[in-house]
Amino acid sequence: MKFAICNEIFQGWNMEDILAYAARIGYAGVEIAPYTLAPSVTDISAGERRRLRECAARHGVAIVGIHWVLVKPEGLYLNHPDRARRERTAQYFCDLVDFCADLGGQVMVVGSPKQRNILPGVSPEQAREWAAATFRPAVARAEQRAVTICFEPLAPAETNFINTAAEALQFIQLVPSPRFRIILDVKAMCSEAKPIPQIIRESWPHFAHVHANDRNLKGPGFGEVDFRPIAAALREVGYQGFVSVEVFQFEDGAETIAVRSLEYLRSAFA
Repeated sequence: MKFAICNEIFQGWNMEDILAYAARIGYAGVEIAPYTLAPSVTDISAGERRRLRECAARHGVAIVGIHWVLVKPEGLYLNHPDRARRERTAQYFCDLVDFCADLGGQVMVVGSPKQRNILPGVSPEQAREWAAATFRPAVARAEQRAVTICFEPLAPAETNFINTAAEALQFIQLVPSPRFRIILDVKAMCSEAKPIPQIIRESWPHFAHVHANDRNLKGPGFGEVDFRPIAAALREVGYQGFVSVEVFQFEDGAETIAVRSLEYLRSAFA
């Protein structure tokens, strides 16, 4: 199994140092949150994108893709009643696909709970239709650029729109494409009634990325979630993508999080 780590863990580090460190301690990839680089990906020049891609290649580590894609710029929304806002979001999704591809990334994770909540007066059916329409141009661009957009089911505590893997699978069928899949996040799966291995089996082959974390918002191995059954289920279905460490509590420090998470994942997947 290939393991990656998300760059926002390394607060205050520059990308060159993150790529070098991740490679040195044994990660195969790094996943990038665009807001850590610029307020908008349109602010990141072609030369800077090329430089980051070459830096990753030089260190022998992949830029897996991008996530946390709608933190900035402000005002974007998947299923807002305002058509102009949805159209701006659709265009930015296309910009994100290009940014991901320019870095050599293959997956674009869309969680963005604060930019997808069903607003008062909007029905779930209308929210799904608007969100699907927002995704369509980017999915077409993703087909051209060999990027897979991965929609992320999230817990009810985070959003009221698409809370389970099963709901996410139904949603992506509204935009049929091999480049529109879902992501499975361990923290999010912990909120479901089903056991995580069952979710994995029932979601295959329609997920293209996995985020590794614990229900306590820390890294894998920092809480009570046992990753051995998760590893067994991923092997069983034949998953060959990345398992990427994404945490939300940084107080343990970037180096401790990175090293201990990787050691635990290697043990669980051994």
